[in-house]
Amino acid sequence: MSLIVASEDEYEDLLGLWSDLESGLGLVLSHPDSVQEFRLRIGQYDRWMQDLLQYDADVGLYLLFQLAINSPVGYSASHALVCAVLCHLISADFELPKNERDSLVCAALTMNIAMTALQDELATQHSRPSAEQQVAIRAHAAKGALMLADLGITDSLWLETIQLHHKEDDPGPDLGELIPPHRLAHILHVVDRYAALISPRQSREGRSATESAKSVIHGSAEQESAVGESLVRIVGLCPPGTFVQLDDEEVAVVTRRSPSPNLPDVAIVIDQKGDLIRPPSLHQTSCGRPVISSALVAATVQERINHHLVLQLSARR
Repeated sequence: MSLIVASEDEYEDLLGLWSDLESGLGLVLSHPDSVQEFRLRIGQYDRWMQDLLQYDADVGLYLLFQLAINSPVGYSASHALVCAVLCHLISADFELPKNERDSLVCAALTMNIAMTALQDELATQHSRPSAEQQVAIRAHAAKGALMLADLGITDSLWLETIQLHHKEDDPGPDLGELIPPHRLAHILHVVDRYAALISPRQSREGRSATESAKSVIHGSAEQESAVGESLVRIVGLCPPGTFVQLDDEEVAVVTRRSPSPNLPDVAIVIDQKGDLIRPPSLHQTSCGRPVISSALVAATVQERINHHLVLQLSARR
C-alpha cells in the first residue's frame, strides 16, 4: 500500500495538489480567452491528473468524491475533474486507443466551457433553471465546441465528442460498433450524468453513489448499461470517499476498492449511538460482517469526519 498519507502533512500536501489542479482548471474554464497556449494547458492538467492518480488511485478517488458530494462551491471545475478522472479510468477498462482516450479526457475537462459561470450559478440556485438558463444549457455543447475551435483546438474527435455528448440518437446495440465520436460521446454522457447525480445542489441533495450507479446501469440504451457497468467495475458501487450504512447500524466511509464492487474496505467512523469513533476502525467488508446495508447521501452525515486520519490509517494497512 502507498504511504503518501502517512502523516497529516502528507495528506495536506496531496489535498493541496488536487485543490491546485481544480482551481487552475477553474481559472482556465472561467477565462479561456486569457489563456496562452490553451491546448497545451489542458494537456498539462491531464498529465497532472494522471500523475496524482498514479500515486494512489484510491486516495485520489476518495478526495474527489468527498469534494463532489460535500460542496457545490466551484461546481463546474470540480465536476469537470471528476468526469475526467472517470473517463481516464473507463478508457483503460475499455482499452481505448490512446488518441481516443486523450480526446475523451480533454472533452471531459472542457465540455461545459460555454456555461462555466452558469453551471456554478445553478449549483447554488434554489429554484429550477429559468427559461433563459434552459436556452443556454441546450446550446452549450455546440457553443463550447465553437469556442474551443476559436481557441485553437484542432482535434476533431475532441470537438465532436463535446458536440454530441447530449444528443439523443439511436445508435447500434454495441458500444464497440459505434464510430469514435459517438462512442466517446456516449461514454461522456453517462459519466456526466453519474457525476451530476452524486453532487449536491441547493435545490436538491445529491443522490447516493449506489443510486447513481443503478440509474446509469439501467439506462435506456445498451451503451449506457455498458458504460454504467464499467463505472461499477472501476470505482465500485460505493466508491472511495462515499458514506455507507453497515448492517449493525454503524456508519463508515469507503477507503479502498476491492475485487468485489460491493465489498470495499471501509473506515467505521460513527457507532450505533451516532457518536464519532476515535480513531476510526478499519474493516474489510469482503472478510465478513458487518457488511454494507445501504449507501448514504453525504448530507445525512452531520458529524465532522477527520479524513486525513482515515486515509492515514488506511495507508498503514
